[in-house]
Amino acid sequence: MGATRRPTLADVARLSGMSKTAVSLILNDRPSRLSTEAVERVRQAAAQLDYKPNLAAQSLRSGKTRSIGFISDRVTITRLATPMLSGTLRAAKELDHTVLIAETGDDVSELADAFREMIDRRVDGVIVGLLAARLVDVPPAPPSFPVVIVNGRTPDDLPSVLPDEYAAGRAMASVLLDAGHTRVGFIGDIPHIASDPRRSVTIADRLAGIRDAFAARGLTPVEVIVPDWTPEYGFMETPRMLDEHPDLTALIAATDAVAFGVYQALAERGLRVPGDISVVSFDDEELGALLRPGLTTARLPYEQMARLGVEMLLGVRELAHETLPVPVIARDSVRALR
Repeated sequence: MGATRRPTLADVARLSGMSKTAVSLILNDRPSRLSTEAVERVRQAAAQLDYKPNLAAQSLRSGKTRSIGFISDRVTITRLATPMLSGTLRAAKELDHTVLIAETGDDVSELADAFREMIDRRVDGVIVGLLAARLVDVPPAPPSFPVVIVNGRTPDDLPSVLPDEYAAGRAMASVLLDAGHTRVGFIGDIPHIASDPRRSVTIADRLAGIRDAFAARGLTPVEVIVPDWTPEYGFMETPRMLDEHPDLTALIAATDAVAFGVYQALAERGLRVPGDISVVSFDDEELGALLRPGLTTARLPYEQMARLGVEMLLGVRELAHETLPVPVIARDSVRALR
């Protein structure tokens, strides 16, 4: 038995009693003087036949492929940032676009190659999504070809979406300040990253938000520098900080990974969270919810940033520089002192 023939525009025209030109105008949402009754008749005929437009033919006529490119450094293999990919796919589907995906690691030449390949495949625009919010070089694009950077910036100031890390820093500090904590330690300053936009364009804002929240109340947190945001350094620096500053009642970890090490160090000392010392952090990794007690942290809005990036790319929103709120995820790691 042969394959079932795919319904055509002519079939819809015959069933609806309309011309092919009228059917094309209606199904492609083009302006016309056709009556509401005629529009409804065509749409019902298309639904009855399960008619699907020929996307290849549409692309030839419009110059649009209804596809976008998504290029990342390591988003697709990093659990922390997979919501960015999910947000891209969902937003593109809602806007009737497919997504071509490429991953480059930290190789600048790989990014350039992937970018050129996306253009060769005639995608309607490209999202460059980064795991760490940093300055990234993107090859020049053809005129009127939209490019949006999600969780990053470019030297030539392409449209971008970033988390509002300054507000996040103030918010997390305020969680402790509002709970009555005035002697607080911060574990996780990495000056060479905070001052280098090629490493991060947001960490300096996070630190500034924390410091400004304390300064607004005439206070200064105790800070310690670490070489990396890993559990190891949270574990190593927590005892040293408490030995030098035994009056501390709360700790801020730069990331959830650092906070994991903080929890282990406190447990080894027989200190309870939050009974003896409160802890807050940033990122909202899965381990933050699995710690006991659950870790109060700030959630990086990867999915929301990606959705906004797609909407900007496809003209639903204006191309611009946008920042999105970083919500506080309150769990059980903070004790009120008053």
